[in-house]
Amino acid sequence: MAQALAVHSDAPAGRGKGHPWMTLLAVSLGVIMVMLDGTVVAIANPVIQVELKASLADLQWVTSGYLLALAVFLITAGKLGDLFGHKRIFLIGVAGFALTSLAIGLSGTVGALIALRVLQGLFGAMLQPAALALLRSAFPGDKLNMAMGAWGAIIGLSSAGGPIIGGLLVENVSWQSVFFINVPVGAVALAVGVWVLKESRAQMLSRIDWLGVVLLSGTMFSLVWAIIKAPDWGWGDGKTIAFIAATVVIGGIFLFWQSRVSEPLLPLSLFRNSSVSIGTGLMILVAFSMFGAMFFLTFFFQGVHGLSPMDSGLRMLPMSAGMIVASPLAGVLIGKLGPKITIAGGMLVTALAMFLMSRLSVEAAFIDSAIPFVLLAFGLSPVFVGATEIIVGNAPEDLSGVAGGVQQSAMQVGGALGTAILGAIVSAKVGEVLPGHIGQAAAAIPAEQMEGLKGLAAVGMAPPGLPEPMGSVITKAAHLSFMDGLHLGFTVSTGVAVLAALLALFVKAGRKTEGAPVHMG
Repeated sequence: MAQALAVHSDAPAGRGKGHPWMTLLAVSLGVIMVMLDGTVVAIANPVIQVELKASLADLQWVTSGYLLALAVFLITAGKLGDLFGHKRIFLIGVAGFALTSLAIGLSGTVGALIALRVLQGLFGAMLQPAALALLRSAFPGDKLNMAMGAWGAIIGLSSAGGPIIGGLLVENVSWQSVFFINVPVGAVALAVGVWVLKESRAQMLSRIDWLGVVLLSGTMFSLVWAIIKAPDWGWGDGKTIAFIAATVVIGGIFLFWQSRVSEPLLPLSLFRNSSVSIGTGLMILVAFSMFGAMFFLTFFFQGVHGLSPMDSGLRMLPMSAGMIVASPLAGVLIGKLGPKITIAGGMLVTALAMFLMSRLSVEAAFIDSAIPFVLLAFGLSPVFVGATEIIVGNAPEDLSGVAGGVQQSAMQVGGALGTAILGAIVSAKVGEVLPGHIGQAAAAIPAEQMEGLKGLAAVGMAPPGLPEPMGSVITKAAHLSFMDGLHLGFTVSTGVAVLAALLALFVKAGRKTEGAPVHMG
């Protein structure tokens, strides 16, 4: 069945309500809350590990559970915005995110923390595609890349502030306080959003494809669960293979259903535009490379270097601060040079930054990490800005919520996969080389104790209070083993970045078409 859809706005734009730059301000306040949460949680991870007696797998679930919830629900949330209004869904997401942050801060077990992070991810999924859809609706087509550049700068600013704020709070208050900070930020975002945002939705959409929601959720869960559990089960284990097979089967049924249902959750015709498909692939690859590699840098600074959370935040500041400059510049360059050259060049710079990080030593000084961090900011910004513009800009405005969901889902899936796969690679490498770094004394360590040492070394740590000289030997071996794993993780990320640079050569600029018919089913 074919349906011609038209975007419906509930009220005309006034001086404030619906104004493009005021809309940018309003949605940025909500996304700032999410970005602060992401960066401060990374800083808090080592303290959470100690206070809640969390394992490395638990810490990965604090991140991966949140990302998994986002990945599962983002496209559905985008569809809800198309149906019920992006402003309404955005405000619900902001309120829910703030309230779950409050609940996380009041939790006392790692199990409750993980469960609430999953719930927080569901609310985050509601506000992120709605924010992009609101920008898509508010800005003229020729100004969309500028809006995305400004959007990236605001995200960079919040990312830059996150490690500093997170470090101060973790060091001087508690890890719980990094979640409490979302409550006042969310309250301000909610108030400004009610006042500024102009409602819009696709007028002729009538229902949600609930079977599609179930099938897509099952597909995404099976995929990420298999990859997260594979390091424990083994890649050749029957349970791993079963979940991968479930991903293929359920995913195939989902695609078949989407091609038959009259109002699909994810219209497959959206991907007939090659730039949308390539942009989605780019988001997965760049998030895989970035989030997966960055997961272990906090442990490098705090575990290997023994820095405080605050000092760790300062060490990561060059990348976040660099995005403040790089993102608007990326928007200008994309407008002048087009996305192909800009994104491909950005990924090559990203590959260079990852390569330099793969050469970091145990004694690396501030400048040794600051240079690749700055390069990473100027490399990633064109990709995030450009890929977002070509996905959202190439999609019809009627499907802007779904397109925003696809963009965000690709980024979160890539991040979850990167954290899981690179985490497995780093841990496996650490376990492989640790006995060799310990030397002949490794033969005298019982197998159970050696497994415990490997687990600590995977986060750059060694057991405290060991008698000398054994304590120094094991600590040095743990740090060297962790660095071997880190080097391998960044080497893999370098290859992924080069692959993304090649893929970027096939993209085209987004073209926002007002009032164009959208054929579904």
